[in-house]
Amino acid sequence: MTNTPAGPGGPALRRTLGAGDAVVVGLGAMLGAGIFAALAPAARAAGSGLLLALAVAAAIAYCNADSSARLAALYPASGGTYVYGRERLGEFWGYLAGWAFVVGKTASCAAMALTVGAYAWPGQAHAVAVATVVLVTAVDYGGVQKSAWVTRAVVGVVLAVLASVVVVCLTSGDADLGRLDAGAPGGTGGVLQAAGLLFFAFAGYARIATLGEEVRDPARTIPRAVRVALGVALAAYVAVAVAVLSVLGAESLGGSVAPLADAVRAAGAPGLAPVVRVGAAVAALGSLLALLLGVSRTTLAMARDGHLPGPLAAVHPRFHVPHRAALVVGGVVAVLAATVDVRGAVGFSSFGVLMYYAVANASAWTLRPAAGARVAPAVGFAGCLALAFSLPWTSVAVGAAVLGAGAVAYGVRKARGRRRGAPGGQ
Repeated sequence: MTNTPAGPGGPALRRTLGAGDAVVVGLGAMLGAGIFAALAPAARAAGSGLLLALAVAAAIAYCNADSSARLAALYPASGGTYVYGRERLGEFWGYLAGWAFVVGKTASCAAMALTVGAYAWPGQAHAVAVATVVLVTAVDYGGVQKSAWVTRAVVGVVLAVLASVVVVCLTSGDADLGRLDAGAPGGTGGVLQAAGLLFFAFAGYARIATLGEEVRDPARTIPRAVRVALGVALAAYVAVAVAVLSVLGAESLGGSVAPLADAVRAAGAPGLAPVVRVGAAVAALGSLLALLLGVSRTTLAMARDGHLPGPLAAVHPRFHVPHRAALVVGGVVAVLAATVDVRGAVGFSSFGVLMYYAVANASAWTLRPAAGARVAPAVGFAGCLALAFSLPWTSVAVGAAVLGAGAVAYGVRKARGRRRGAPGGQ
């Protein structure tokens, strides 16, 4: 078994994940609460163009996945696009991608924890969210293989719930495929905004790449796992979107708070609604686990390079995980989950992740060209920018401000480093 040291003479991350484990990790992130919540705001934006928006989001996600898979085969290290940007475009672009990922996904972690609380015990959502973060951090601390086992169970439950929703809706006497075209179209801007919101539900395949040092035979496993996970998630999303639209229509879907639960009620199966609520809570739990894995590994990579405090680069000698990074990330998420309602962070997170993938596509563009190999990076890069700036203006403003703050922090740190390194301390 091949291990990769965290530093000279330090403990190593352990390559324990096979292809099936990697696919499950990606699915655990993608089949998270996004599909339970993102359909409604996307339907409000796109109207009858919802399925077109889903196709646009999927196409851009595929381009991003293709770029990420090619880069992961060359750079199978923890950190994902942080590493790719650093190696292909320069230190600043790698740092900016890592910053966007860590900050945006930390907010997403808190949002997922609060989603678990809202479904499991609405009256004590914050307390349940904090307990969930503690539990998931403990699972992460125990080793990536244990995390994969838990995620496998989560994915099984969520797929079963989604399949039940699809079957109940499509076999209902109230199902009408004519509703797929009903409702006012949202226009090009609405379709792009909806695609940007739906992209939040696809972005989980990045978790496979950020675990690059814990995957066996990464040059083969990561590209294959990324594409398989994306394909399975896309098939599930299309089936769910068609099923829910067939009983609710775009207008009713856009006004729904819990669209999948409302869909099964409209289909004449109100007894399934509590099951859907459980499925949403489990899905959010799985998404939170995958997110914490990704954020802690990117934190590890940035700490190795001095962009974050050095102690966060430590790897546990027994469990072979970045334990300090995992504990710090878990602690920050727990504080956010206890004090702030960040369930509205989907747009902000989407902006950060789209910028993250723009860097990934730009990095893939610099690889040695092969027949048609630059089509996906070009389409992915343009698509990421188009979707990012089609999001609600508040998401764009907050996202741009966070990226700007990260850039300023980078400049200040580099300036201080130059002064310390100058002769005589000048």
